[in-house]
Amino acid sequence: MYTKRIFPIKGVLKWTMRDLLLFFFLSSIPVLLFDIAGWKWLHVPWLPLGVLGTSTAFVIGFKNNASYDRLWEARKIWGGIVNASRTWTIMLKDFITNEHAKSELSSEELYGIKRELVHRHIAWLTALRYQLRKEKPWEIHLKQNRANRKFRESQFIVCEDTYPIADTIKPYISEKEYNKVFAKGNQASQLLGLQSTRLRELKEKGLLDDFRHMELVNVLKELYTLQGKSERIKNFPYPRQYATMNYLFVWIFILLIPFGIMSEFEKIGDHILINLANHTSHTSFLHQVQVFIGEKFVWFSILFSTLISWVFHTMEKIGENSENPFKGGPNDVPITDMSRGIEIDIRQLIDDTDIPEPYEWKNDIIM
Repeated sequence: MYTKRIFPIKGVLKWTMRDLLLFFFLSSIPVLLFDIAGWKWLHVPWLPLGVLGTSTAFVIGFKNNASYDRLWEARKIWGGIVNASRTWTIMLKDFITNEHAKSELSSEELYGIKRELVHRHIAWLTALRYQLRKEKPWEIHLKQNRANRKFRESQFIVCEDTYPIADTIKPYISEKEYNKVFAKGNQASQLLGLQSTRLRELKEKGLLDDFRHMELVNVLKELYTLQGKSERIKNFPYPRQYATMNYLFVWIFILLIPFGIMSEFEKIGDHILINLANHTSHTSFLHQVQVFIGEKFVWFSILFSTLISWVFHTMEKIGENSENPFKGGPNDVPITDMSRGIEIDIRQLIDDTDIPEPYEWKNDIIM
């Protein structure tokens, strides 16, 4: 997640420089053929091209709206995880008591149980974010870009790609639980299952009465729901048929733009020459420059073609980079930072020790 108000213009140009150079090259070829080779028939009427451009703009807008909806839904889901985590912790803190216990435990033993359940919850957060950062076929091309020079220069770290999950999760659960959980496919679900089993054991010992047990189970149910919603976004991409057609429409429009505006710019140049013909002085340097501009005005269409192509293609790229909010890119929902924030918050609620510091992120990018 980028945290400044706007992206710097330098950064935007750096991100799209290759595209700009490509569009400039593609726009130059038709003008060379039109003006130098004399292929004056090489143009497309602007009216149908304008209809195509309008249709393409609608398709891009539809995709970008859908991409933003996916991004915002992911943020709301993790906002729900933040709230449910606090609820879970405060309930554990106040519900687990000796009030109905068959054999009373010391305050240290009660604290140990609460700490165990809170730490296992942190393990669940860790397992979930690692699962959400795993590669999917429709995200691989974005992950491969991390090897290029621009990514290295951006100086941000995807913790889930850098640090093994075993090193991250083992401080929060026992070796026995780790081996049991990681023998299964969905580790996050298994950890919530262990939480449910532990609550049942506490109920059998009288440390939880029926009402408090059911309330805590309802929180687990909410956590399962939020996990499922996250997995739904992760495992179901923006429909590929829409993404493919959007990509094709944009590139068809980009390739046709130079053919549609060359003749329009030539007409402007002809109009300039007609006006210059009425001038009294035809020998001044300024007049000669104006004549040259009028004769070569069609070449200005390269700049406008490049600009229009850049706008359409950049908007398409923005939608593409926003549609997968857990892929591990700089525009993602910052689930790593949110997980650390939750950990600090809930461990402070139970007066835990050795609480980690918040992450320090570089270049205004929070992951």
